[in-house]
Amino acid sequence: MKRVIVIPARHASRRFPGKPLALLRGPGGASKSLIRLTWEAAQAVPGIDAVLVATDDARIRAEAEGFGAEVVMTSPDCRNGTERCAEAVAKTHPDAELVINLQGDSPLTPPDFVLALCGAMQADPAAQVATPVLRCDAHSLAMMRQDRQAGRTGATTAVFDRRGDALYFSKEILPHLPPGRPLPQPLPVFHHLGLYVYRPAALARYIALAPAPLERLEGLEQLRFVENGIALRCVEVRARGRVFWEVNNPADIERVEAALTGVAP
Repeated sequence: MKRVIVIPARHASRRFPGKPLALLRGPGGASKSLIRLTWEAAQAVPGIDAVLVATDDARIRAEAEGFGAEVVMTSPDCRNGTERCAEAVAKTHPDAELVINLQGDSPLTPPDFVLALCGAMQADPAAQVATPVLRCDAHSLAMMRQDRQAGRTGATTAVFDRRGDALYFSKEILPHLPPGRPLPQPLPVFHHLGLYVYRPAALARYIALAPAPLERLEGLEQLRFVENGIALRCVEVRARGRVFWEVNNPADIERVEAALTGVAP
């Protein structure tokens, strides 16, 4: 199956303007832009036919072309990464059979997360969209709670049915864990990771739909699928001792740098 990774990147982030161009310290102490680190993560995935950076900003285009990325300029009217992926693939690879949306703030995404989603899609031809979820441990749950207490919009959580199809996504911590009670084990909180695999038909249907009410309230693009009855398969992936965190806010840079360098902040 022809597989294309698209990295949507925009400059006008409300929470972190200019985020794709933010510099992070990596292994050896060298600094690289967030978009470059994410592109390098995409390049590490085997069996991919093309990796595209999709943007509407000339500054991001210049940075990405400078380190050798293939860049597709997309409309400034794209409201989210899914819409940007759909436009980029339609322009460059209309024959793609699986479209992978690796969001530009996720440089810690390991190749096996992408492969797990592709495998789930191949195993179930009826599946239209797949996304990874990672069961929280006590440390990651504490980080989520720390963000909420500080008034920061941090990681997204997912709840799903027995089949694995999403019931809801939220920037709040779901399900509710009553304070003062012992935490259930294993923790029933799943961190939703910024990665999607779509079939082209699902992308075409998505862009034909208007933004949905809950999508607007939560600011989560994937809720457009859920609200319109398009099954979104949640695939549980394993941390295997690795740290996974996205750059949602400037405060996350220190966390991601620590994971890249192995040096605690």
